[in-house]
Amino acid sequence: MDRLVDLLTPILWHTARAQGAGEATAQDAVQTAWLRLVERAGTIREAQAVMGWLIVTVRRECWRLQRAQSRTDHELDETRPDPRPDPATVTVRHAEHILLWSHVEKLDARCQALLRVIAFADRPDYAAVSEALKMPLGSIGPTRGRCLAKLRASLTDDPAWGGAL
Repeated sequence: MDRLVDLLTPILWHTARAQGAGEATAQDAVQTAWLRLVERAGTIREAQAVMGWLIVTVRRECWRLQRAQSRTDHELDETRPDPRPDPATVTVRHAEHILLWSHVEKLDARCQALLRVIAFADRPDYAAVSEALKMPLGSIGPTRGRCLAKLRASLTDDPAWGGAL
Protein backbone atom coordinates (compact mmCIF):
# COMPACT_ATOMS: atom_id res chain seq x y z
CA MET A 1 0.00 0.00 0.00
CA ASP A 2 2.89 2.38 0.79
CA ARG A 3 4.24 1.94 -2.72
CA LEU A 4 0.80 2.62 -4.22
CA VAL A 5 0.46 5.78 -2.13
CA ASP A 6 3.91 6.99 -3.18
CA LEU A 7 3.16 6.26 -6.83
CA LEU A 8 -0.32 7.74 -7.11
CA THR A 9 -0.37 10.66 -4.67
CA PRO A 10 1.31 13.11 -7.12
CA ILE A 11 -1.28 12.20 -9.75
CA LEU A 12 -4.14 12.58 -7.26
CA TRP A 13 -2.69 15.90 -6.11
CA HIS A 14 -2.61 17.09 -9.73
CA THR A 15 -6.21 15.92 -10.19
CA ALA A 16 -7.36 17.88 -7.14
CA ARG A 17 -5.52 21.03 -8.20
CA ALA A 18 -6.95 20.69 -11.72
CA GLN A 19 -10.40 20.92 -10.13
CA GLY A 20 -9.48 24.37 -8.85
CA ALA A 21 -8.96 23.19 -5.28
CA GLY A 22 -6.69 25.19 -3.03
CA GLU A 23 -3.85 23.50 -1.19
CA ALA A 24 -5.85 22.64 1.94
CA THR A 25 -8.84 21.38 -0.05
CA ALA A 26 -6.58 19.31 -2.31
CA GLN A 27 -4.89 17.75 0.72
CA ASP A 28 -8.26 16.91 2.27
CA ALA A 29 -9.59 15.42 -0.97
CA VAL A 30 -6.53 13.22 -1.54
CA GLN A 31 -6.49 12.07 2.07
CA THR A 32 -10.21 11.26 1.95
CA ALA A 33 -9.76 9.25 -1.25
CA TRP A 34 -7.05 7.13 0.39
CA LEU A 35 -9.22 6.67 3.48
CA ARG A 36 -12.18 5.54 1.36
CA LEU A 37 -9.93 3.08 -0.49
CA VAL A 38 -8.80 1.56 2.81
CA GLU A 39 -12.41 1.36 4.00
CA ARG A 40 -13.41 -0.47 0.81
CA ALA A 41 -10.26 -2.56 0.36
CA GLY A 42 -12.16 -5.80 0.91
CA THR A 43 -14.50 -5.08 -2.00
CA ILE A 44 -11.84 -4.50 -4.68
CA ARG A 45 -12.33 -6.92 -7.55
CA GLU A 46 -10.06 -5.41 -10.20
CA ALA A 47 -6.73 -3.97 -9.08
CA GLN A 48 -6.33 -2.19 -12.44
CA ALA A 49 -9.42 -0.06 -11.69
CA VAL A 50 -8.04 1.37 -8.43
CA MET A 51 -6.27 4.35 -10.01
CA GLY A 52 -9.36 5.39 -11.96
CA TRP A 53 -11.53 4.98 -8.89
CA LEU A 54 -9.13 7.12 -6.82
CA ILE A 55 -9.10 9.87 -9.46
CA VAL A 56 -12.91 9.96 -9.63
CA THR A 57 -13.08 9.97 -5.82
CA VAL A 58 -10.66 12.91 -5.60
CA ARG A 59 -12.65 14.88 -8.18
CA ARG A 60 -15.94 14.27 -6.39
CA GLU A 61 -14.46 15.07 -3.00
CA CYS A 62 -13.05 18.35 -4.37
CA TRP A 63 -16.47 19.28 -5.71
CA ARG A 64 -18.10 18.40 -2.39
CA LEU A 65 -15.57 20.36 -0.36
CA GLN A 66 -15.76 23.36 -2.67
CA ARG A 67 -19.57 23.41 -2.49
CA ALA A 68 -19.40 23.23 1.31
CA GLN A 69 -16.84 26.03 1.39
CA SER A 70 -18.98 28.14 -0.93
CA ARG A 71 -21.98 27.74 1.40
CA THR A 72 -19.82 28.67 4.39
CA ASP A 73 -18.47 31.73 2.61
CA HIS A 74 -22.00 32.99 1.91
CA GLU A 75 -22.89 32.63 5.58
CA LEU A 76 -19.98 34.80 6.72
CA ASP A 77 -20.32 38.51 7.32
CA GLU A 78 -20.45 40.27 3.96
CA THR A 79 -18.89 43.44 5.38
CA ARG A 80 -15.39 42.04 5.14
CA PRO A 81 -13.24 43.26 2.24
CA ASP A 82 -13.30 41.17 -0.91
CA PRO A 83 -10.02 39.17 -0.95
CA ARG A 84 -10.37 38.30 -4.63
CA PRO A 85 -8.19 40.11 -7.17
CA ASP A 86 -9.84 42.61 -9.45
CA PRO A 87 -11.39 41.30 -12.71
CA ALA A 88 -8.60 42.70 -14.88
CA THR A 89 -5.96 40.77 -12.91
CA VAL A 90 -8.04 37.60 -13.08
CA THR A 91 -8.46 38.00 -16.83
CA VAL A 92 -4.73 38.49 -17.43
CA ARG A 93 -3.83 35.51 -15.23
CA HIS A 94 -6.42 33.35 -16.96
CA ALA A 95 -5.11 34.30 -20.40
CA GLU A 96 -1.52 33.59 -19.31
CA HIS A 97 -2.62 30.24 -17.85
CA ILE A 98 -4.34 29.22 -21.10
CA LEU A 99 -1.36 30.32 -23.18
CA LEU A 100 1.14 28.52 -20.94
CA TRP A 101 -0.76 25.22 -21.03
CA SER A 102 -1.34 25.50 -24.78
CA HIS A 103 2.46 25.59 -25.14
CA VAL A 104 2.82 22.62 -22.78
CA GLU A 105 0.40 20.69 -25.01
CA LYS A 106 2.71 21.30 -27.98
CA LEU A 107 5.53 19.43 -26.25
CA ASP A 108 5.99 15.71 -26.80
CA ALA A 109 3.94 13.34 -24.61
CA ARG A 110 6.91 12.52 -22.35
CA CYS A 111 7.57 16.18 -21.55
CA GLN A 112 3.88 16.86 -21.01
CA ALA A 113 3.53 13.99 -18.55
CA LEU A 114 6.70 14.91 -16.65
CA LEU A 115 5.87 18.61 -16.40
CA ARG A 116 2.31 17.92 -15.27
CA VAL A 117 3.52 15.67 -12.47
CA ILE A 118 6.31 17.91 -11.23
CA ALA A 119 4.33 21.14 -11.62
CA PHE A 120 1.83 20.16 -8.95
CA ALA A 121 3.99 18.46 -6.35
CA ASP A 122 5.97 20.46 -3.80
CA ARG A 123 8.72 17.85 -3.62
CA PRO A 124 8.08 15.18 -6.24
CA ASP A 125 9.21 11.69 -5.29
CA TYR A 126 11.53 10.88 -8.18
CA ALA A 127 11.26 7.14 -7.54
CA ALA A 128 7.47 7.32 -7.90
CA VAL A 129 7.78 9.59 -10.95
CA SER A 130 10.28 7.16 -12.45
CA GLU A 131 7.92 4.24 -11.99
CA ALA A 132 4.78 6.09 -13.06
CA LEU A 133 6.34 7.49 -16.24
CA LYS A 134 8.56 4.46 -17.00
CA MET A 135 11.59 6.73 -16.98
CA PRO A 136 15.05 5.95 -15.55
CA LEU A 137 15.51 7.68 -12.22
CA GLY A 138 18.71 9.42 -13.31
CA SER A 139 17.12 10.91 -16.40
CA ILE A 140 14.25 12.74 -14.68
CA GLY A 141 16.23 15.89 -13.76
CA PRO A 142 17.97 16.26 -17.13
CA THR A 143 14.74 15.50 -19.00
CA ARG A 144 12.89 18.05 -16.89
CA GLY A 145 15.55 20.64 -17.71
CA ARG A 146 15.30 19.95 -21.45
CA CYS A 147 11.50 20.07 -21.32
CA LEU A 148 11.51 23.36 -19.44
CA ALA A 149 14.05 24.79 -21.92
CA LYS A 150 11.78 23.79 -24.83
CA LEU A 151 8.79 25.36 -23.07
CA ARG A 152 10.74 28.54 -22.31
CA ALA A 153 11.88 28.83 -25.95
CA SER A 154 8.36 28.24 -27.22
CA LEU A 155 6.93 30.91 -24.90
CA THR A 156 9.72 33.38 -25.66
CA ASP A 157 9.03 33.03 -29.39
CA ASP A 158 5.31 33.67 -28.88
CA PRO A 159 4.53 37.41 -29.09
CA ALA A 160 1.36 36.80 -27.08
CA TRP A 161 3.47 35.80 -24.07
CA GLY A 162 5.01 39.26 -23.94
CA GLY A 163 8.45 38.25 -22.73
CA ALA A 164 7.25 37.39 -19.23
CA LEU A 165 10.07 34.87 -18.76
